[in-house]
Amino acid sequence: MNSTIYNPNRTFNFSPQPPLILSKPFTSCKTPRDLKQLHAIFIKTGQIQDPLTAAEVIKFCAFSSRDIDYARAVFRQMPEPNCFCWNTILRVLAETNDEHLQSEALMLFSAMLCDGRVKPNRFTFPSVLKACARASRLREGKQIHGLIVKFGFHEDEFVISNLVRMYVMCAVMEDAYSLFCKNVVDFDGSCQMELDKRKQDEAINLFQEMQSSNIDPNYVTLVSVLPAIARIGALELGKWIHLYAGKNKIEIDDVLGSALVDMYSKCGSIDEALQVFETLPKRNAITWSAIIGAFAMHGRAEDAIIHFHLMGKAGVTPNDVAYIGILSACSHAGLVEEGRSFFSHMVKVVGLQPRIEHYGCMVDLLGRAGHLEEAEELIRNMPIEPDDVIWKALLGACKMHKNLKMGERVAETLMELAPHDSGSYVALSNLYASLGNWEAVARVRLKMKGMDIRKDPGCSWIEIHGIIHEFLVEDDSHSKAKEIQAMLGEMSMKLRSNGYRPNTLEVFLNTDEQERARALQYHSEKIAVAFGLISTAPQHPLKIVKNLRICEDCHASLKLISLIYKRQIIVRDRKRFHQFEHGSCSCMDYW
Repeated sequence: MNSTIYNPNRTFNFSPQPPLILSKPFTSCKTPRDLKQLHAIFIKTGQIQDPLTAAEVIKFCAFSSRDIDYARAVFRQMPEPNCFCWNTILRVLAETNDEHLQSEALMLFSAMLCDGRVKPNRFTFPSVLKACARASRLREGKQIHGLIVKFGFHEDEFVISNLVRMYVMCAVMEDAYSLFCKNVVDFDGSCQMELDKRKQDEAINLFQEMQSSNIDPNYVTLVSVLPAIARIGALELGKWIHLYAGKNKIEIDDVLGSALVDMYSKCGSIDEALQVFETLPKRNAITWSAIIGAFAMHGRAEDAIIHFHLMGKAGVTPNDVAYIGILSACSHAGLVEEGRSFFSHMVKVVGLQPRIEHYGCMVDLLGRAGHLEEAEELIRNMPIEPDDVIWKALLGACKMHKNLKMGERVAETLMELAPHDSGSYVALSNLYASLGNWEAVARVRLKMKGMDIRKDPGCSWIEIHGIIHEFLVEDDSHSKAKEIQAMLGEMSMKLRSNGYRPNTLEVFLNTDEQERARALQYHSEKIAVAFGLISTAPQHPLKIVKNLRICEDCHASLKLISLIYKRQIIVRDRKRFHQFEHGSCSCMDYW
């Protein structure tokens, strides 16, 4: 690209031309030769100096003749391109399938800003955001988000819809649905959500208010609310949105399709997620990444690996999100050698620079498999600063393998990195408790109390007939608390008669054995299961979402409960899915 044409200090000395009216000569163009002849006429008559004429030439040769090089050459010859011309060439470059041309669109946009004579308008940003989305350029996308606010387009639905699309295609679903809450769904034309209300349940409530107000959801609404639905596991609402899109002829493209795959998988319906994926008319890196991540979350490592290879056979180069999915799949299945191989392939063959998430997957993979020293060495040698998530993964592995010396060292690093985060203190306390060192447990708990650091309470959700029911540990606030308590008692009795013995090592309190066993009975996921058993027909599957990692005692209990009550019980904890059926779990007791 000739960079001198974009020099902001350049000067021009062209004679002013009278405004010319562009007739409809392009309708007679049937071949590239016809276009070049017409272009020559425009040059000879001076009409090419009219920005509208030049922009039409650019647009025609790019979209009709498919000659992008010619379009770029025409643009470079323009002395004073106006905003329409800039927007045209940006759109031409952004809508290609060539990552280099998409990157060129971003460079050109930067040149436009540096030039300073033309300000971007509401039609500029969608093309630039599309280039960011297609090239997975999240950092540039966030910078452009800032410019959108600076130039005052943060309330323009056309701009925001493309901004949401960019975040979704870069797999940053949190920011996508935050924009939904903050900007897009101004359904009564006057009131807007407050900035501190970005929680998923409020996004869903607002979506339901739109429905009750007879406001028809559009494409942007569906893409934006699906991540919130996925996060809390509201499957029935997710199914409704899928049906709504079909009935109202809303195109299920790569972005909406990926959001549906993500929703179904996070709501425990991996078969429906696969069905959506297989019916998509177009599959790109985003859609392949979505299904690979779905298999990973459900512990189906073999399927994840198969689809990763199918992705390559389809001619689609895996992006960094696809590698996060495949590394996560290897981690959940303990496939250490395979994980090492994929990580090496990503760096040495594909040439992708590992993100913090890739290193996190590798630390998790190595740590779970007991390669603690290798995991710690990987962290120490990372070219980027490790975050608290990576250190927590290693600390969790230290507890799993009862490596006290390394656990103390890692916990100290974590406490320095995030001194008021309860996770490191709780993990260290649990490590001491698993070794029976109650004095050390007391020291950690006293330190937490002195710093006013509180442990996140265990919380579980279950959807019954379209309504989400939430339960905390030892929760007796539900309207059916008495019936739930009775079912918990029945469950406890049947578990014991089938050989279950409480794993009181999972209760990190220095109390007697009976009190610890009682505490285990009232974990939030057991309460949710009890409520599900009394609220649904026999053999109806139960799907539960939990905010923390499922403990070993609950894991063993739910395996037996699935056998005793002949129920399929699907639990999504903080890390992955567990499908309990016929007395066993899909994770094969490796989680």
